[in-house]
Amino acid sequence: MSDIATRVWNHKWKIDPIVRSLIDNDFYKLLMCQSIFRNRPDAHVTFSLINRSKNIRLAELIDEGELREQLDHIKSLSLTRGESTFLRGNTFYGKRQMFRSDFMEWFENMRLPDYHLEKRDGQYELTFEGKWHEVMLWEIPALAVLMELRGRAVLHDMRKFELQVLYARAMTKLWEKIGKLNELPNLRIADFGTRRRHSYLWQDWCVQAMVEGLGDKFVGTSNCLIAMKRDLEAIGTNAHELPMVFSALAENDDDLLQAPYKVLADWHEEHEGNLRVILPDTYGTKGFLDRAPDWLAGWTGIRIDSGDPAGGAETAIQWWKDRGEDPTKKLIIFSDGLDTDKIVELHNQFAGRARISFGWGTLLTNDFRGLTPDDGLSPFSMVCKAVKANGKPTVKLSDNPNKAMGPAEEIERYKRVFGVGQQEKMDVIV
Repeated sequence: MSDIATRVWNHKWKIDPIVRSLIDNDFYKLLMCQSIFRNRPDAHVTFSLINRSKNIRLAELIDEGELREQLDHIKSLSLTRGESTFLRGNTFYGKRQMFRSDFMEWFENMRLPDYHLEKRDGQYELTFEGKWHEVMLWEIPALAVLMELRGRAVLHDMRKFELQVLYARAMTKLWEKIGKLNELPNLRIADFGTRRRHSYLWQDWCVQAMVEGLGDKFVGTSNCLIAMKRDLEAIGTNAHELPMVFSALAENDDDLLQAPYKVLADWHEEHEGNLRVILPDTYGTKGFLDRAPDWLAGWTGIRIDSGDPAGGAETAIQWWKDRGEDPTKKLIIFSDGLDTDKIVELHNQFAGRARISFGWGTLLTNDFRGLTPDDGLSPFSMVCKAVKANGKPTVKLSDNPNKAMGPAEEIERYKRVFGVGQQEKMDVIV
């Protein structure tokens, strides 16, 4: 196990590039990439970094040269033989050869395309533009780089003893959380923390702690590299990116209304079992479920990623009942801004009413709150989203209007088309 404090004190970052592999990425990105490679190979998409926490002025904390060095390193990466063997030959969700030969041949020869970086008003504007299935693979590495460089800036002047104490306290904090979670019977929880992690080494340590402290209750990690390295299940399905881009490509309002279902129809043809998990909140959960075709009710479960999680679960349970399905056989995955107390609360409320699982993200892999002066390592809310598709803006409404994104006039159009009325604003923690 790495002595993280010593590695941080060393400051010789050449031995610790922030992103060290093309599969130091979330599993769902690879699944979506294969689907896009087959279904929308000519779509031209722009991704952009969005720092929701404007008080964190990244361009004043992070040296531009160091940022470019890390991004250029990512551009140089390609799949190793061992990584290719892992993806080609491993069993994921009980399915052998999850990734098709034509996709793997492309992926084995792929290098990430170029990026555009500039400073504006104390922030970095970082964008990636090109073929959708290529530029999409920048999202997670770009976020990981910015998060870790911010952490390195805060830690830079700490002495070795201070760093040892800091990481010892952070380890103790996480271990106490794990102990509390271990008291829950029949818990199922996974690591979803790659995109806003403190560092790769820290995420790897957190995963090892979850394995040690939770045993079979810990079901895997979204990070493909760590899954391979630690012989764990790679966890993930799909994300808002798919309906956002498909919707932007719609020719008219009628096509727009059907776009989120067209995405899942394509997914239905490719995958089965636990990969058939609905993410319904891109344009409002209730409206999505009310209009959903009957075949979607037969899917394995639903992931809840915005709004009131308990309310979302109740909506899903009632929907299944209305469609003649047994909710106790369905899977509900909670994944929005979770920490220990909320996981315990939701588990106690819904255990037995459905199959419950948790995707624990930033507050697993980046909870240094209260451990540094001025709370300089507290996690903050940053995303990298598809903002244009074939020159047309993308929109996300969410069940929480504070997570909405897109031009104001397009947001109003989407709200009209999808029948989204008044929504309750909720704080975005991470």
